[in-house]
Amino acid sequence: MVDVVKPRGETRAGDVLQRLREDILGCALQPGEKLRFEALRDRYEVSFSTLREALSRLAAEELVVAEGQRGFVVAPVSIADLQDLTNARVLLEREVLKQSIVKGDDSWEAGILSSYHRMDRLQSRLGDQYYLDSTWSGLHEDFHHALVSACGSPVLLGIRRKLFERAHRYRRMSSQFRTQWRPKDVEHKAIMDAALDRMPEVLDLIEAHIRETTANVVEFAGHLFQDYVPVKRRAGSKA
Repeated sequence: MVDVVKPRGETRAGDVLQRLREDILGCALQPGEKLRFEALRDRYEVSFSTLREALSRLAAEELVVAEGQRGFVVAPVSIADLQDLTNARVLLEREVLKQSIVKGDDSWEAGILSSYHRMDRLQSRLGDQYYLDSTWSGLHEDFHHALVSACGSPVLLGIRRKLFERAHRYRRMSSQFRTQWRPKDVEHKAIMDAALDRMPEVLDLIEAHIRETTANVVEFAGHLFQDYVPVKRRAGSKA
């Protein structure tokens, strides 16, 4: 197969799009922040037309909001949006995981095992601050993708990836205020074992995993949201 070389302008546009996306998801560009073209041009060293194209694509991903003739702002965050996002993720995650359990083969199982191993090994080396490491975050995403990769629907996987990325922005905000983290390695191993054993209970495990993460975001970063109402955390729950 002959490799297709992308035009320089297209490569440049793709690069700034990825950098903008990472800065928004990583909260380098804060929720609600006005995206001023002059500042962005200096920051990313690209033309106004390239910036506008990238921002328009991010608006389609709901990571930025177009304000008519006034430009763009980073999409705001709220408890209501987080809860809506969580419910959508649970519905989709349960479906694609269920389909993957039915259709998954030896290659699917190997992908889960290898992605878990890489994530777990790095987490052990990083210690308590693993959650702040960008490499671990990438491996964490790889593990969760591996679980659902055999579902057979590129469309659903594409939607799922976008929802996962939006949720990452909330997780990133939460991580800035945590002093401790719950033992995710235990949760991940339980999910992995149940998936490989084709146990129906894995659907409840993945839902609990997602909803517990949401509860942590509300607890640790909820004060950043205008619609935040403090709630008493249930006894015995961990970070």
